[in-house]
Amino acid sequence: MSDSNHPAPIQPRQVRCPACGGKSLYSSTNPYRPFCSARCKGVDLGAWASEEFKLPDNTPPDESFGDPRLQ
Repeated sequence: MSDSNHPAPIQPRQVRCPACGGKSLYSSTNPYRPFCSARCKGVDLGAWASEEFKLPDNTPPDESFGDPRLQ
């Protein structure tokens, strides 16, 4: 007989580490989530810092060059 006053404990999810592709526990017990380790988290941060990862810029280039007040 199950007790409806006590829900079943939530099982942590296993996800793929974005850096190495290994298994990573997506849980509050994993301080590096979604990464599997401090190393993978650092590698990812370094890639962003060195601009290895970039978001596309879809804004059109400016038509004017230099200081617009002087044109």
